[in-house]
Amino acid sequence: MHSVRRRWAAGLLLVPLLTGCFAARDGSPYDAGAGAGGGRLRVAMAFPPAERFSPYGADATVLSRLGVTGGLTRLDGNGGAVPALAESWARESGGGWVFTLREARFQDGTEVTPAAVAGALTHATHADPGPAALTGVTLTAEAMGERRVRVATATADSALPLRLSSPSLAILSPKAYRTKAGTGAAGSDKSGTGAAGSDKSGAAEGRSDTPDGKAAVDPAGTATGPFSLTRTTGATRATLHRFDDYWGGLAHASGLDVRFIADGTARTNALRSGEVDMAEAVPVSQAATLDRPTVREVPTARTTALFLNTRSGPFADPAVRAAAREAVDASALAEDVYEGHADTGRGLFGPALTWAAGERPRPSGRPAAKRPGNTALTLATYDNRPELPEVAQVLQQQLRKAGFSVKLEVREYSRLESDALAGKFDAVVAARNTMLDTGDPVSYLADDFTCDGGYNLARVCDKAVDRAVAEAGSRADDAARHRAALA
Repeated sequence: MHSVRRRWAAGLLLVPLLTGCFAARDGSPYDAGAGAGGGRLRVAMAFPPAERFSPYGADATVLSRLGVTGGLTRLDGNGGAVPALAESWARESGGGWVFTLREARFQDGTEVTPAAVAGALTHATHADPGPAALTGVTLTAEAMGERRVRVATATADSALPLRLSSPSLAILSPKAYRTKAGTGAAGSDKSGTGAAGSDKSGAAEGRSDTPDGKAAVDPAGTATGPFSLTRTTGATRATLHRFDDYWGGLAHASGLDVRFIADGTARTNALRSGEVDMAEAVPVSQAATLDRPTVREVPTARTTALFLNTRSGPFADPAVRAAAREAVDASALAEDVYEGHADTGRGLFGPALTWAAGERPRPSGRPAAKRPGNTALTLATYDNRPELPEVAQVLQQQLRKAGFSVKLEVREYSRLESDALAGKFDAVVAARNTMLDTGDPVSYLADDFTCDGGYNLARVCDKAVDRAVAEAGSRADDAARHRAALA
């Protein structure tokens, strides 16, 4: 299902946010910068940090959404690359790109220099696991003069400006890479191990000044966004202060007080009771209970899908996968579970992407379905997005009706991801923003559906698919890449 039609936005914006005028809980105004107006915002987020705010995994998205980090480029409303820390860029004849930096500062007061940018990108290339935006890409970066950085890939990459918009390729100051491992963000308490107690960047004890991906990376006070991460309390709370030297101008709010609340009903109640000013991923079933001016509605590029484990278990058999596919009625999910606030899926890319809204190639060569014969399987999902457990329950009923024996497992996302990627479930229901990592559909396909993909929930490994994705990636023209992605 595509979360597009009449879909409630993940972030619910209140009128006070739009006016930039807030009061402290005791009724007195917060200190606001000169000409900035606004006090602190209280925010409820759905996904707790799972990796001590590492910029290279899922937490990179959290940092980006909170306005902590930024990269050389960003995406506009149409998914195109526009200036951020880089004010312009040009492609070289040899396949590299030269990015010209704007004048900007890191939150630790140091200048954003070509050497610092090149160093940050080099650290990202050595992270383990690597950032999703670099799946299948070998990237190098080097300083060129006072304001320019040359970024090159082993093979020509026409999507590089899009790729550099990824939250996992955020630019941090050199200080970020010289922190002690295992302590979490600066100013955090020592229980800050993340919801899963793991750090996918592979932090090791001690300090390191080398870009080997083994030292902890600390984004607290070292990023370039409008808000600086100043304190964390485990995986439950975070405090951010406005960064007054942000290159894009002063933020209206003087800071953010963030609570990570995995339960959707609890997030809604916090919003309704006035405990928070903003909440993301409010359940569709409860959106109608909120005051109409509280809710903002936008199209999204998010697709909710059932991923079948193609490498092990019953769904390693294509004929059994065909039986599951025939059992699923996606229109019932869109109309009933999402109460009409989603579109029935047609492929991976939804109509919020204008280039995907028209006719698309029809699948061919699919095998005939095999009767499942009470085949047992485990279907997993997470509850940070409130509709997903209900989607999974409906799918459980549909699959049972087709003859499958289905066990349902629901966890909080940070406790599910590693097992899902390791293939410990037969099927997973997940919601994926297909444009999140790079804005490039071919890069998304490479990360999610190739043998070396870093977020391959379906565990697809097919050399023909790899070749097709690689061929699509060779297209330089955006329209040609879009057509190849759909094919």
